[in-house]
Amino acid sequence: MCFPQKLPEKPAAVRSAAPRKTAEVRPARVGTAVKSRRPVGEQRVYHVTHVRNLQGILADGALRSDATPEVPLYSELGLELRATAEVGDGRTVDEYVSFALTPESSAWSEVRGGAHEPGWSEAARRAVPSDFVFLVSTIGRLGDVVVADGNAAGSLTRFASDSEGVRRSLDRLTDYPELGAAAEVLVAGSVPLESIQLIGVANEPAKERVRGIIAGSGFAPRIAVYPPWFAHE
Repeated sequence: MCFPQKLPEKPAAVRSAAPRKTAEVRPARVGTAVKSRRPVGEQRVYHVTHVRNLQGILADGALRSDATPEVPLYSELGLELRATAEVGDGRTVDEYVSFALTPESSAWSEVRGGAHEPGWSEAARRAVPSDFVFLVSTIGRLGDVVVADGNAAGSLTRFASDSEGVRRSLDRLTDYPELGAAAEVLVAGSVPLESIQLIGVANEPAKERVRGIIAGSGFAPRIAVYPPWFAHE
């Protein structure tokens, strides 16, 4: 998921003049969501989902924008906002699979804090952080991407889809970490499971649960326990 988070206040910035069409992103020196520099293709991205949704993802062989998860995280309002927000290429946000640029994204902070905002479902509110998993990839493995410089369903959010626009957008998100936390990386349609390199979990019991779910599926990413991603301050 990436999520119907509240929009942060945005500093003034120059919008990419490139047309909003999807283009393959090739490695170039850019900023990341943290204060470091690396090629675009090496930028890590994070998709959060409930552990009970993994079985359906395995059955599909991919993260799909049109999937019906066992544990839906968006409320009807959240779904409507994403279904009516236009990316600019003839598609709406709900036609994309969404990733965050950081494991400390604004949306995930809302969910692990209790999902009290109206864009989240009752199922999201009932869940605890350790019920979720991070599916981690890189922009290079995703192929064609669109970068939203904030909540993709927000009325003020800007999108970059050509390689130069993506590079500039990521540079801006490096300079303004609050925006980087709210930003989304969008992939049209679906993301094949082989693009996922790592599954991040909260603790050892969660790790064993994930191992049991994916056993025999042919999907064998590294599974890592990383409690800080799941801690609520």
